[in-house]
Amino acid sequence: MSRRLWAALGGGLRRTSTARSSSASYHTIQAIPREHCGPRVAPKDRAQGRIPAVVFSRDERDPSKPVSRKHLLTTERKQIKSILKQVQLPFFCSTTFHLQIRAGSGSCHLLESGVVLPIKARLDLVHRNAETGDVLNLVFQWAEEGSEVNVDVPVVFKGLDLCLGIKKGGHLNVLRESLTYRCPVEHIPPKIEVDVSNLDIGDRLFMRNVEVHPSLKLLSKVEEMPVCKVVTAKPKISKQPVVAMKSEEELAIV
Repeated sequence: MSRRLWAALGGGLRRTSTARSSSASYHTIQAIPREHCGPRVAPKDRAQGRIPAVVFSRDERDPSKPVSRKHLLTTERKQIKSILKQVQLPFFCSTTFHLQIRAGSGSCHLLESGVVLPIKARLDLVHRNAETGDVLNLVFQWAEEGSEVNVDVPVVFKGLDLCLGIKKGGHLNVLRESLTYRCPVEHIPPKIEVDVSNLDIGDRLFMRNVEVHPSLKLLSKVEEMPVCKVVTAKPKISKQPVVAMKSEEELAIV
């Protein structure tokens, strides 16, 4: 696809700053434009080992306004699967990536590049095949330096082995698996670690108690909502906490 055609479709050579955010991944996602979309086109892309994707842009003068334009893309399934092995799925939508849009598969002709953030287009993290787990679609938004974006940041619980209430036979009841913040791109956290080691049976940890970078704004009208609670009996239905790890997988998230 020529630069002239890309510009006609709403594109334009974008070269954003290379400054890295706290959640930045060292992976660079390669993508190519697609001119058409629909129920017949997407299966053809997937059959060729590609994943349909969309990257949104917002009105820079007023980020609260709806999406101003979008670009239709496809990415390589093999590359996305490789990325998800290192940047675990719970942290995928709170990690920024470099995106390069090229004129075609294997082309050296760069149409547009910049930093993007995956966003949740559905109730789940990304649109996946229920049987195989393969990613079916991806949605990104440009995350330029100096801008702010809304991010659902996963909550990771640490100190479970030292938790006073758990040592007494209690259980950690997870009430919130993520918290939504308005974040400067430079300070997007891939995860929020919450220390529960000092919680006793009956103790709760509230949203207002969660420590984050001062530039982050919690997007909740009720900061008194609890994130977790130590209960005496194991609840019949309880979300499994995401436990903080000290492994190579965690080190893969910068």
